[in-house]
Amino acid sequence: MHAVPVAALILLSRAAVAAEWEPLFNGKDLSGWKMVGPGRFVVEDGLMKTEGGMGLLYYTGKKIGNATIRVVFKTSGPRDNSGVVIRLPEPPPDPWYAVHNGYEVQIDAAGDEWHSTGAIYSLSKVSLRNQKPPGEWNIMDIVLQGQTTTVFLNGEKVNEFRGDQEVPPRKRWYEPVRGPRPDEGYIGLQNHDAQSTVYFKEISVKKN
Repeated sequence: MHAVPVAALILLSRAAVAAEWEPLFNGKDLSGWKMVGPGRFVVEDGLMKTEGGMGLLYYTGKKIGNATIRVVFKTSGPRDNSGVVIRLPEPPPDPWYAVHNGYEVQIDAAGDEWHSTGAIYSLSKVSLRNQKPPGEWNIMDIVLQGQTTTVFLNGEKVNEFRGDQEVPPRKRWYEPVRGPRPDEGYIGLQNHDAQSTVYFKEISVKKN
């Protein structure tokens, strides 16, 4: 049996560490997160729960790029609305800054193909609807690689978007301003309205 060189062991160790999921939500409280806008997030039974809106809870710890963001969520009703905001260049002073300066990966089973779960809100439509019924947990993986954003929902690829691709014209004031976003940025979770209750049990990140 041949001994493995020390340098190789170090590289393997570093690769293993790089591949580990880093939890951004501790399951106890909102440490490391900050709320802007109306409504709020509360922690109940180890889960984040949306209340009211439209607001944004964002992670203050660092910007994220060239990584996979894993969000495990469930809805309580068929029309519940939320989203995962990515690529924010600066900490958002309000939720509308997030809409117009980042991208929202939509959570909404009732939306059309441009506004349903996995869509980049009003910019890139889903190729597949794969959200589970209310009360069941969904796993959304958002892969950031340079200007490419790829979204997987429950193990199926539902969207791939490049920041420089052609997008539909902006039609409503609440739709995001078109234009490039940075390769890395802050991320956040949207609480959309008082009728929507969405639960999150995991928000983790892993370097690509």
